[in-house]
Amino acid sequence: MKRRQLTPFSLSFLDVMCCGFGAVVLLVLILNNDTVRAREQTFADLRAEAVRREQEVLVGQDDLVAARNSLETTDEELAATQGQAEQIIERIRRLKLEIAGLDRETLASREHVNRLTTDLKSLDSEHQRLGAEAPEEGAAGDKVREFRGAGDRQYLTGLKMGGKRVLILVDVSASMLDDTLVNVLRRRNMDDASKRGAPKWRRALATTEWLVSNLPAGASFQLYTFNTAAQAAAPGSEGKWLSAANREQLERAVAGLRNTLPADGTSLYNAFAAAGKLSPRPDNILLVTDGLPTQGRDRPGGTTITAAERLALFGKAAAVLPAGIPVNTLLLPMEGDAYAAAAFWRLAVDTGGSFITPARDWP
Repeated sequence: MKRRQLTPFSLSFLDVMCCGFGAVVLLVLILNNDTVRAREQTFADLRAEAVRREQEVLVGQDDLVAARNSLETTDEELAATQGQAEQIIERIRRLKLEIAGLDRETLASREHVNRLTTDLKSLDSEHQRLGAEAPEEGAAGDKVREFRGAGDRQYLTGLKMGGKRVLILVDVSASMLDDTLVNVLRRRNMDDASKRGAPKWRRALATTEWLVSNLPAGASFQLYTFNTAAQAAAPGSEGKWLSAANREQLERAVAGLRNTLPADGTSLYNAFAAAGKLSPRPDNILLVTDGLPTQGRDRPGGTTITAAERLALFGKAAAVLPAGIPVNTLLLPMEGDAYAAAAFWRLAVDTGGSFITPARDWP
């Protein structure tokens, strides 16, 4: 019997091969599906990371713009600060120069005051040597108002008290609180009781009371206070003459002065202008002050003033003073005002008045 010839490509072999290829294809499809999912997940993650990076870039750009703006603002502020610093340095330099000038003026003023004090003591000694007697204690004599001084300090050599219409001008600026600038600033911030108790202000009050007490009995008078403005010490008496023989009017004027507190600057211009507004005009002016003015008719724009500027303000004030009226000045010297004594002495000479710097224990 003839045997069948074997062939490797029989139907069974093809079946096996097809099954094997099918398994391979199935495996490839399974693996490919996992790969696609993994790739999509990775792509999604990368996209999210890219979006986050883009957002960070946008935020960074906004921050960069803000930082540039802040830098420009800082540069402008720095430039402005540097300019202000230069101005402050220049102002400090000017203030140092002014302080040095004030120190020199203060030294000259003290020397002048010492000379005047020595002269006054010499005059006192000469008066006593010639046998001048002081008024008996407690006796008012022909005075319109009794005033008790200390010891025999109840006279002023050379002061012209006469006149039918006597105007007393009293400086009530802040500088009347003390003789030095530092103490004036310190006392200016104290309470009212401390201001009233300031030694220099008490001297000014005592000086004015002495003047009022020694007015001629038949004269008319007016008592004006002045700082930046001038006003009558007795309320409601502006522009009116009072009678020296009227005790009530005398006391009202003195009481008004006592109730006044020193404050603000000094305008001699307004004081002399007030003298010119009185009708009839005064025929004698008694001026109690401590130095040259610090302002004219109006308030100054700055906060500092030089000695030369104060002297110029004094000249403008003297120009508005009515002609023919003698001005008798009692100067209570202020530190750093070296030109004051010479200026008021010149005013006394020009008007036919007198100039006196009383001793500290007067009256």
